[in-house]
Amino acid sequence: MEVNLLIGVCKETAENETRVALSPEGAARLVDSGQNVLVESGAGSGSSYPDELYRESGAKIAKSDADVLSSCDMLLAVQSPSKERIESLKPGAILVSFIWPLQNKEYVDLLLKKKITALAMDTIPRISRAQSMDALSSMSNIAGYKAVLLGANHLDKYMPMMMTAAGTIPPAKVLVLGAGVAGLQAIATAKRLGAVVEAFDVRPVVKEQVESLGAKFVEIPVEEEETETKGGYAKELSERQQEKQREVTAQHVKKSDIVITTALIPGKPAPLLVTRDMVESMSPGSVIVDIAAEQGGNCEVTKPGETITHNGVVIVAPLNIPGSLAYHASKLYSKNMLSLLSLLIEDSKPNLNFEDEIIANATVTHNGEIISPFVKENS
Repeated sequence: MEVNLLIGVCKETAENETRVALSPEGAARLVDSGQNVLVESGAGSGSSYPDELYRESGAKIAKSDADVLSSCDMLLAVQSPSKERIESLKPGAILVSFIWPLQNKEYVDLLLKKKITALAMDTIPRISRAQSMDALSSMSNIAGYKAVLLGANHLDKYMPMMMTAAGTIPPAKVLVLGAGVAGLQAIATAKRLGAVVEAFDVRPVVKEQVESLGAKFVEIPVEEEETETKGGYAKELSERQQEKQREVTAQHVKKSDIVITTALIPGKPAPLLVTRDMVESMSPGSVIVDIAAEQGGNCEVTKPGETITHNGVVIVAPLNIPGSLAYHASKLYSKNMLSLLSLLIEDSKPNLNFEDEIIANATVTHNGEIISPFVKENS
């Protein structure tokens, strides 16, 4: 008799985490494909998904996380489950979540010790076949959008040009540093709000994308031939090149009403883009939104998780921006998760095909060993 997988979802326990790994719609798709789904009561409440929606999807509701952890074959999560939860998983269980293995080596050691098969949503390769699984891009898109709204909310000026009986008000000037997924969405959102937008990225290849959204690309001569990793991320520049970059950036930061910083380097602290001197050169009432705050921030005076005022300039450094739009963040993350599971599950059994580039890179640990080439190469 065929025994189908029991897929579990627990309520997230990380501070300020409101997302859930699987939406009711996603649960219905898994149930329709023959899987059993067990969801801890209240797991979706922070994303406006009540238990009743999960029941209607065909999932069962568990009273506690212990009921889920002790019985599930596969645990789906957003943030890395706590060490206590990992200890409670049964032998051979599969975990799928954000893990950030390069920053959390002790956590990886625990997964190895417990022989948990762990797939990281953050090590899925950025290739065309994996676009539907790219949770980093989904969450970055949300972060870029919300960053502009946060900037506009703290700015004591209009964003668009306003023509009134009392006179004409010029549009706000927005500078976006980093033109990855978050940066491009920030550009698009700021333009929709009527701002004049400039953007900079160390990768000259993104110039066309920036300009297609109606922003001006700030050009800084880059000596390094390779400014992009194989995964499509910006590479860390030499100190000399970084200094040249900061000199040009300073001129544009000074005249901006809102600066949005988005630069991240996988496995490393966020690079310094906006120095204290640059902040102090800005006009009082200007705003910096540092969405790289979770990795230390791109601004020298950033205090992660806080909104402060330095020399009249407001510095906003939110943590877990996607969690502030939990309904859609969870819906998108769930779809990313289901796309990965379509590769991972075959005939109601785990299909750990390490010949597949996606599965190989996503699988951080399996049977007490590190599998992911990405993790091996960068550890």
